[in-house]
Amino acid sequence: MTNSQKVLTGLLAGAAAGLLTGILLAPDKGSETRRKIADQSRKTLDSVKDFASSSWDTISEMKEKFMAKNDGRNAQNAESRTM
Repeated sequence: MTNSQKVLTGLLAGAAAGLLTGILLAPDKGSETRRKIADQSRKTLDSVKDFASSSWDTISEMKEKFMAKNDGRNAQNAESRTM
């Protein structure tokens, strides 16, 4: 994991923790608080899925560039190391 990915992961975790704390400390009814937690959980899960998908796309692109650069030499070896 690169430094930028670590920073982004930390920011997402910190934001989620802050939002959850704010929601739990808000003077709302229990049903409203549960609704807010569920909504925020869905948003956070969507963000994580988007990040994972983007990361997978980047890895796939890097693999393709590597394979093209090596003109297929050691293709099986390179593929086994990237999967």
